[in-house]
Amino acid sequence: MLDNVINVISVIWEWIWNNSISINIILAIVIVFFERRDPKNIWTWLLVLYFIPVVGFFLYIVIGQDYHKKKMFRTKEIEDELNGAIKKQEDIIFKNEFKLEDERLKEYSDLVLYNLESAGSVFSENNAVDIFNDGNAKFDDLINEINNAKNFIHIQYYIIRTDELFNRMLEPLKEKAKKGVEVRVLYDGMGGSSLKKSTIREMKKAGIKVAVFFPAYLGRFQFRFNYRNHRKIAVIDGKCAYVGGFNIGREYLGVDKKYGYWRDTHLKIKGDAVNDLQLRFMLDWNYASKENLFKNPKYFGYKYHRPQGKIGMQIISSGPDSKYQTIRDNYLRLINKAKKTIYIHSPYFIPDEAVFNSLKIAALSGVEIKIIIPCKPDHPFVYWVTHSYAGDLLGSGVKVYTYQNGFLHAKGMMVDGIVCSYGTANMDMRSFALNFEVNAVIYNADITSKLETQFLEDLSSCKELTKYNYERRGLFVRFKEQISRLFAPLM
Repeated sequence: MLDNVINVISVIWEWIWNNSISINIILAIVIVFFERRDPKNIWTWLLVLYFIPVVGFFLYIVIGQDYHKKKMFRTKEIEDELNGAIKKQEDIIFKNEFKLEDERLKEYSDLVLYNLESAGSVFSENNAVDIFNDGNAKFDDLINEINNAKNFIHIQYYIIRTDELFNRMLEPLKEKAKKGVEVRVLYDGMGGSSLKKSTIREMKKAGIKVAVFFPAYLGRFQFRFNYRNHRKIAVIDGKCAYVGGFNIGREYLGVDKKYGYWRDTHLKIKGDAVNDLQLRFMLDWNYASKENLFKNPKYFGYKYHRPQGKIGMQIISSGPDSKYQTIRDNYLRLINKAKKTIYIHSPYFIPDEAVFNSLKIAALSGVEIKIIIPCKPDHPFVYWVTHSYAGDLLGSGVKVYTYQNGFLHAKGMMVDGIVCSYGTANMDMRSFALNFEVNAVIYNADITSKLETQFLEDLSSCKELTKYNYERRGLFVRFKEQISRLFAPLM
């Protein structure tokens, strides 16, 4: 049997090698004429195919395919309802009847409109928000909500590991499922590859519905490194929802010696915005499981629950199927609107040219910009590219800090103390265009102030990356940065 497999692989390899020139020409035509790509990305792939033809072919199969404009998630029922809500808010904005509660926020009405037009993100202002910066507190709260669930529990994470954290969650999830509460668990096929099959069988046996986004078809090996579902959402009974940076794994509790303390940010939301996160989950669930939940109104809590607060918010999502890079465009608009301050958390900092130049222009125009990145790598190539881009901003007056008290994984931006965007999206090209992401844009000074206070506290655990020290980095560090940066369009 093994000999037959080896023979088949040998034949395939020989055919690819003998036809590598023809294959490269075909791929080059596809990349240039049939895929929507940035010119830099096109040239990177053409050079890869030219200099390493056979290896380049396999790299393209694994990380190069373009899924843009594939509308994978829309259903007729939800599209009709969403279009009605969008049209209603458009009319209000165009009639100049739309007003944010804080007078300082009036200039952001165009951002509200952009999110509405580009991503169907409806604005709501009766929300309450709790902020979690520590994994233990976040998961304690989530498990408490699971224990109190009466109708349904929807869990979606990029990474779910079979370890002590998920085992803590699994027992109440099974107990609830046995009592008739609907429990659905959705995870990414690559991020959740360490989830044991025995754990999946255990969940299904207890009545938990499990679905995988872009599953692997050859054991645990993934041919598709791009287009991962990086979203992290939990919705309990339509009453509350969670979104942010924490995945489900022991390292997110700060107990992994490799990373130490895990500094992240997760939001717990109550109010109408819960329905928007529920919608996002249901669209992803519908695609992965083929189970259509939209015909049942019980999943949308606004029919049953009173407003929770006065916080204005939009839930924005984007991915390779999106017409616009909504999350990237939001960061871009926030940067361009800033008058005083821009504070950024990002574990991976690989901005595209538009965001990079906007940060430079803002800094040169007198806006105080501070960026916190990790001091240690979890992905070496990405780490060195991050340092390269961050270092290039120092000459413009941007201040960059490396977090020393463990690993920084928080993802977000705060502008002028009044608007912020936090969620699952990193400040990198992968989050902007290649992965499925979701963020909460919050138009509220109190919440933004709380996040800024934590940001400034984080600075006490940071070391500044000064222009003087960066320019005196060693030759080997420069080499690693430049080699890594060559592949930035592919990351």
